[in-house]
Amino acid sequence: MERMDMHSRNEYLKTLVDRYLKADKRGKGQVLDEYCRNTGHNRKYVIRKIRHGSADESRLRRRRKVIYGSEVREALWRVWKMFDFPCGQRLKPVLVHEVERLRELGELEVSQRVAQKLARISSATIDRVLRSKKEVWKLGRKRASGGARLLAKRIPLRLTDWDRERVGYVEMDLVCHCGASTAGEYLSSLSAVEISSGWWEAQAVMGRAQCRIFAALLAIRERTPFTWRGIDSDNDQMFINAQLYRYCQNEELEFTRSRPNRKNDNAHIEQKNYTHVRRPLGYLRYDTDEELALINDLYENELRLYKNFFQPVMKMVSKQRVNGQLKRKYDIARTPYQRLLDSGQLSLRQQQALRRCYRTLNPAELKRRIDEKLEKLYQTYEKKRKRSVVVNPYKRQVPSTVTFSMIQQP
Repeated sequence: MERMDMHSRNEYLKTLVDRYLKADKRGKGQVLDEYCRNTGHNRKYVIRKIRHGSADESRLRRRRKVIYGSEVREALWRVWKMFDFPCGQRLKPVLVHEVERLRELGELEVSQRVAQKLARISSATIDRVLRSKKEVWKLGRKRASGGARLLAKRIPLRLTDWDRERVGYVEMDLVCHCGASTAGEYLSSLSAVEISSGWWEAQAVMGRAQCRIFAALLAIRERTPFTWRGIDSDNDQMFINAQLYRYCQNEELEFTRSRPNRKNDNAHIEQKNYTHVRRPLGYLRYDTDEELALINDLYENELRLYKNFFQPVMKMVSKQRVNGQLKRKYDIARTPYQRLLDSGQLSLRQQQALRRCYRTLNPAELKRRIDEKLEKLYQTYEKKRKRSVVVNPYKRQVPSTVTFSMIQQP
């Protein structure tokens, strides 16, 4: 008997499917025998083909109804971009508290139905909806510590045993903007974070002189909306000096330091150094007075307000080791502004000042101004270069030892 082609076999099977589905066990066996005898197919193969090719509606997989459609995805992407690309856990509280304010300010034009969906969307769904946008966005983008000197021995060590319930303990570090070479004088950013709330401040200085770093510390303390209890730093000589030591004693501030060559002792400020300093400013070399003025204008105004009032942070609640792996548990993400108000440790005047400041802020306008000032900073950086070279500010600058040595020759 001449074998049939694939199309003929499929048509032949369609004529037998109805008989097969209506027949009893014995009848189904006879239908299978007939088909296998005429086509030469394997019996199990035919059973699978009938089962998967059947028009039985109950066997078909039902797709879930789309809840968060294109309007919600577009609005979610705009808010995610407006608040500097946070993760789903940090974006969730922003959607709850800020969507209505953005609608009132005219920064987010969405219907009431979309606004309600944004308010109830979960953090996991946020990450799933924004997955493709995140992939596109990601594609687009040493300093030696001092030894145990005599003064350092008088300053107690602080590891990570902070009392995170008390407001006022500040961890600080120095971020250098030297580019590919530490030769000459360049800008440095004094970065400080309050441990309990995550409130962040920064001030840029020219060079690394102790008096300039101390003046920047005083400027930061004057801006913070809480009372300081203590200061923790690394072993850099910019901090371990008699001037700062006497100041802490006179002001009754607890002064501690970390261990040499142990960056994890300053884990809180090290994380802020990247997200709050390196991400906006990059790894370029800034060494002019014009750049100093631009960076301090950003630190003292838009950037500090944007980060502290509209960037939620997560705090680790517990940490335990299970089968050789650390399992960390975090609380619900809240902004430093919300954490300070909820702490109950601010005076009435401090609380009122924070609330007045919050009511005057527009996060979308702050983000626009930050982008404008960063663009002006990069243009200033390009003007001082002798030749036009395209530089990625977010890529760490790698020095060329041979070229550097040739430049230093008389």
